This record gives sequence, structure tokens and C-alpha cells, in this order.
Amino acid sequence: MRSPQREAATGLPQRVTIYEVGPRDGLQNEKTVVPAAVKAEFIQRLARAGLGTIETTSFVPPSWVPQLSDASEVLEILGDEGKGRQRPVLVPNERGFDRALDAGVGAVAIFGSATETFAQKNLNRSVAESVNMFSPVVKRARDEDMWVRAYVSMCFGDPWEGPVPIEQVVDVAEQLMDLGCDELSLGDTIGVGTTGHVARLLEALDARGIGTDRIAVHFHDTYGQALANTMEALRHGVAVVDASTGGLGGCPYAKSATGNLATEDLVWALDGAGVETGVELGQLVETSVWMAEQLGRPSPSRVVRALAGG
Repeated sequence: MRSPQREAATGLPQRVTIYEVGPRDGLQNEKTVVPAAVKAEFIQRLARAGLGTIETTSFVPPSWVPQLSDASEVLEILGDEGKGRQRPVLVPNERGFDRALDAGVGAVAIFGSATETFAQKNLNRSVAESVNMFSPVVKRARDEDMWVRAYVSMCFGDPWEGPVPIEQVVDVAEQLMDLGCDELSLGDTIGVGTTGHVARLLEALDARGIGTDRIAVHFHDTYGQALANTMEALRHGVAVVDASTGGLGGCPYAKSATGNLATEDLVWALDGAGVETGVELGQLVETSVWMAEQLGRPSPSRVVRALAGG
């Protein structure tokens, strides 16, 4: 299988951790119901391809995201493979956390919003009310010695409110990190971000005491900017990138949100730039082709299409 020519790029970290979101964020908006056994095999295949951190599922009410109503079953199939700190699950509230705790997971993620409209649509609460809801979840998780991530969605634009002021994003990010979270993931939920915007937001967060050593980036590719925005974030010191194998993904509450940055596209770019990821691209492409077959449609990843021959 073809590989990129390695020419080390300046200004990039030596190694990047890919936070794989395909099994959760990638599948959550799929209309085709994916059986729990297939989801578990997807996760296992991703792990064999070298992806260390894989977000496996979400403990949300089945009426919110029917595709992920089998969270407990998926983790039961995975057994110990789904319980470490490198297998986070999304939890929206204490009820979700209780289910995650019963499943024996070692890491959880909460999902906040930088805008009031999306907070209401996604969580049926204001931003302030959602932070209050997350507070006991984070406290209990830390009491259980769990690793905790905070997502902030709509960081670069909102389909209802339009442009989102950088200071507004920073205010919400600071509130979530003050709860005691280990990592902050900045979400471009509708894919409207650009490189200059990425740089200004990272600088504003750093000025507020949230450095890039605690930040991950999560870009959607609606306008074809996900990879460019990711490379800009890496040049500013970020070393954790969310990506979805095959470019799967979307958001059930933001219809303009298309797929995530494809993990294969990211790995190709980083391999070529001399940045280590620990991911074996050939195995990853094979996994994408297999998953596309389960979904009954081709992978949207350009690298998958190029390397798989169609």
C-alpha cells in the first residue's frame, strides 16, 4: 500500500495522540442501526490498527440517540478491553454516569456548549444549568479516580446564533475546566472554523490559563477546513486530535454538521510530516472499508478512497 514520502515539517509536535471518536461520534447520526457486536468489532479493529484512545459509546437516553442505546451491551462484549482510561464514554448527567460506573469504565466525557441555543437543543438546559448538571458528574468521576474530558461544542460558529465571540467560548471552557476536568476538546461542530480563528482561540485560552497541554481539537469537515485547522492547532502546541475513522460523523441536533476529520486523512498528513501517531495506515484503511460495508455506503475519506482503489 502506498505511503506518503516523509519530509519532516517544522513547528509540529514529535508525536500526536489521536483520540478516535468513530464508534461514538461517528456512528451516532447513522440511520442504519449497527448491531452491538459490529460496534465492538469496530473498536477492536481500531485498537489493532494502533489507535490507543477510542471513545467507545455514550450513556445517553435511548430516545436522544437511538443508535447508542446498546452502550452497556457493547461494553459487555468488549469486557476488559472497554474499561481502561483509554476507552472513554460520553455521559450527559448523573444517570448516565451511574450506568457508566456500573459498566466499569475508567474514563468519561461531558459535552457542553459555547452557545445558549445549542445547550437548549442538545441538553434542554441553559449553559449555566448544564455546567451545574456536570459538576456532580465530574466530582464523582474524580472520586472514582476516573479520567475526565470536557467537550465544548459550537466553538467556531453556531447554525442558529451565527458567529460565536471568542471570549464567550473561553468563559464556558474555563467553567468546565474549573470543575476538575483533565482535558478540553474544542469542537467546530458545524465545520465553519478557519486557521486564523483557531490561532486566536488558542491564544485566548492560554491567556486564561488553559494551555495547549490540556487541549484537544475536534474539527468537522463541512467546508473542507478540518485538516488545515488541525495543522494550525498543532503548530500552536496542541498534541491531541479528535478524528473519526472513515470520516464518519455528524450531530443529531445540528443538521448542518457533516463528517468529522477522517482519521486516515490525518494519519497520512502526519506520516508525511514526520509526526509519530503509532497508527498503521494500511490496517486503518482496511477497517474503514469493512465499516463502510456494514453501513452500505463508501467511506467519505479521500485517503481511504485513494488507497482502497475506489
